Parts: sequence; C-alpha cells; structure tokens
Amino acid sequence: MSTRETVVVLDFGSQYNQLIARRVRELDVYCELLPHDTTAAAIKQKGAVGVIFSGGPDSVYFNDGPKADPAILELGVPVLGICYGLQLINQMLGGEVKGGPAEFGRRVVKTTGGALFQGLPDSWECWMSHGDFVSRPAPGFTVTASTDTCPVTGLENPEKKIYGVQFHPEVAHSRYGRDVLKNFLYGVCGVKGDWTMKNFAAQAAAALRGKIGDKKVLCALSGGVDSAVAAALVHEACKNLTCIFVDTGLMRKNEAAEVMRVFKDERGMNVIKVDAEARFLTKLKGVADPEKKRKIIGGEFIRVFEEEAKKIGSVDFLVQGTIYPDVIESGVGKSAVIKSHHNVGGLPDVVDFKEIVEPLRELFKDEVRACGFEIGLPASIVMRQPFPGPGLGIRVIGEVTSDKLHILREADFIFRDEVAKAGLEKEIWQYFAVLTGTQTVGVMGDCRTYDYTLALRAVTSVDGMTADWARIPHDVLERVSNRIVNEIKGINRIVYDITSKPPATIEWE
Repeated sequence: MSTRETVVVLDFGSQYNQLIARRVRELDVYCELLPHDTTAAAIKQKGAVGVIFSGGPDSVYFNDGPKADPAILELGVPVLGICYGLQLINQMLGGEVKGGPAEFGRRVVKTTGGALFQGLPDSWECWMSHGDFVSRPAPGFTVTASTDTCPVTGLENPEKKIYGVQFHPEVAHSRYGRDVLKNFLYGVCGVKGDWTMKNFAAQAAAALRGKIGDKKVLCALSGGVDSAVAAALVHEACKNLTCIFVDTGLMRKNEAAEVMRVFKDERGMNVIKVDAEARFLTKLKGVADPEKKRKIIGGEFIRVFEEEAKKIGSVDFLVQGTIYPDVIESGVGKSAVIKSHHNVGGLPDVVDFKEIVEPLRELFKDEVRACGFEIGLPASIVMRQPFPGPGLGIRVIGEVTSDKLHILREADFIFRDEVAKAGLEKEIWQYFAVLTGTQTVGVMGDCRTYDYTLALRAVTSVDGMTADWARIPHDVLERVSNRIVNEIKGINRIVYDITSKPPATIEWE
C-alpha cells in the first residue's frame, strides 16, 4: 500500500476524465485514473483518501450504462460524483434520475451552503454538459446547489462522506471549479498535499538507486523532453548509464546532430549514436496503417537496444521516457485505445532486458517539465516542444519513403523557422507539418502540377491532454506557405488544421 496521499478517479467515459486528474494534481494531491469497474478492494489496497466518479456520455437508467462496485460507497472514504458520476451515485443509493432538462455550456449555479461550496459566492458561472438530471435525491441527501433549469446541481450526505455536482468543476469555464475540488480534497478528504515535483524527484531518485544499484543501464534517448528528464533522473541515481540515441531517419532537420551536441558534448553524458535509417525504412516499406507503423517502430527500437546491449556487455535495465498520457491513450483497463504509443502499446512480447524502467510513467507533460527544472536541466532542453517517439513516421500519412521524409523535413523546418522569426515559439505549445497522402492539381509556371498537400498543425496546451488550435496571424501563415511552395519541390497546396483536442488528437496519426 502506498504511503503517498492518493485520490482515485473512476473513468466512466467523460471527455474530461484526464482533466479531472490533472486538476487534482495541480492541487498537490497525487491522482490516478482507473476503469469504472475497479473494485472497492483494489481502491482500498491503494490506500485512497478519496474517490471521484467522472462524468460520462451514458444514461444511468439504461441497463448497459457503466456501473461501479457498490462497496466503494461503503468504504468510508469520501466520494465525489461529477455529472454522470453524481447521477450514478444517486441512483445506487435509492434516488431517481430522469431525462431532461438538458443543459450545455455556461449556466449560473446558485448554492445554499454545503462543504463543497465553503467560501464561495452564492451564485457563479459553471459549465454544464448533460441530458439527464436528478429528479429525486437519494434518502439522507441534501440539495446544495441548483440552476434555473436543473433543480439538483449539488448534493451531499456528510454522514456518508458522499458528495456530488452536476456541473464540471474540472473545466476552466467553471469559475470556481478549482475551489470546489480544493474544498473536497482539503475540507472533506483532509489531505495535506504532498504531491510536488521536489518530493517526486527525491523519491524517484531514491527508488532508482534502490532498484538499479551498480547494475548496467541503457536509456532510450530521443532528445525530447521526456527521455531527457528520464535520463537525467537515472544519471543522478546510477553511474553505469549508457544512453542510446537511435537515428531512425525519422527525425526533424538537423535534430540528430543537435541531440549529440546537447547531451554528449555539453552535458558530458555517455551517448552512443546508432545510424539506423535504412533499417527502419526497410521495415516500414509498404506499410500505411498508422497503428502498424507505430508498432513496427516500437519493435525496431527495442531490437536495436538489444543489439547495442550485447556490444557493451550484460545490461540489466532499459530506461524509457514513457509518461502518463502515453499510458492513458494506449488504453487503461477497459478504456478505449486512442492510439498505441511506441513505448507502451508497441513493445514486443519478449524484451532482452531484466526490466524496463519508466521513471516518468506517473507524470503528465507539464509535470515532466517541472521535474526537469527541479533536477537542474536547462530551459533549452526542458522547454523543447513535444516530438512523438515514432517521429516523422506518423507525420507522413500513408507509406513512409525517403523522398517523402525529405519533403516533410524541409517543409517542417520552414514552418518552425517562420514561427520562431515571428516570436511565437513560446506562445504555441506544439507546431509541425504533416505530409498528407493527398495529391491535388496545381499550376506553377503555367504548367500543371499534381503534387502533395501539406497540412500545418499548431496547438496551445498545458499538458497535451486537451489542446486548442493556435491562432497564428495570417501574415505568418502566408510567409510559411509562400516559402514552402517556392523552396520545396513536390508540394503545391498548404492547409491549416483548425481542430481542437478533443475531438481530434494533436498528431494526425
């Protein structure tokens, strides 16, 4: 059983479920997202100090709607239900839920006291997204909030330590949503707040020293933020660390040279560079399906490390920069797989190491950055924009070839160069180019062309779990478009992706 204060969020399918976990962690409390059918015994084993039922798209009065273990409500651990979670708890305890009145978007919530609303105004804007409502509260529960169209927006039973809200306190549109969660965590659950990056870094280093000792370790170093922080954590705890940088040929322009300069020359780390472009392209020949590409790339990564391990002698551990969003999006329990990440879902069944060590597996992206600063890494490394493990292999839609990679690499460089020249690189969380598999008719020099369409993607975000498309000024986009079609042969059309996450993911594949 963990000694760390832990809150469990049960996933009932809400688009905001990861956001709930992030908001809890922002309040200095460790949080895990688990499937809705996690048993009370499993929650008790984790030593949970609180449980949150997330929202979800289903109706609780349908037989096929997701349910929870009733014993959770008898653990004596405080429980908070959000939207569907509130409705489910109410029904489980003898209340009634009906369809309508539906509420979507901003609504004014009016509160009448209760533990969740301590210190808050009597009315304020919240974010609603529901088609059902609590028509009759369960016995023993008091209504603590309402809107003009929803009579039960807040419920509580202090004796049972069970609370619920119909709105979504985790989204920024709920003005005092953070305070509601804080009241639940600190006022109801009685947490002290021991989840900080200073504590995490110290505990992670100690755990790594205890696990690794004087054994040999290989680190999968890509040059990205995740692998850099993972390598630095292990480097602090282990003196027998060898970092393997695999140049897959799927990197951005000049990136391979930059990785070696920063980590080997400047940081003095033991880094071995493996040139494997031909090997990866051979494996990817004729493969268009994105999931297959991810698994092939993940499999080849491991095979390369196995081979390098044999060259340097017996190696016990492989370190990877897997982070929590990778784990969530690759599927947790019965949660849907959004996409397999090369270092989670793409691992082969047999790995020639004693164990894979993932020191950042519990962290969201912004927590990884905070951890990087905590252990003394420079901003030039910590604040690099995210780059997927499969690299440009999933930014070339369809089959990956050397010619396509050259086109995309040059176009991506121009995009990033113009964003930097415009002084926007700190405002945009991630920006890149995608070579679509679509060719269209164009006219260049009075001649007909039939070349590729290039998509530009730029988003603003905090942790990558949700993202909004970046409002890049039109004159910057115009310069990018003009340079690409004039400087790079093979592209005759540029489009800009204005889709947020959700419903899209940040990457196209």
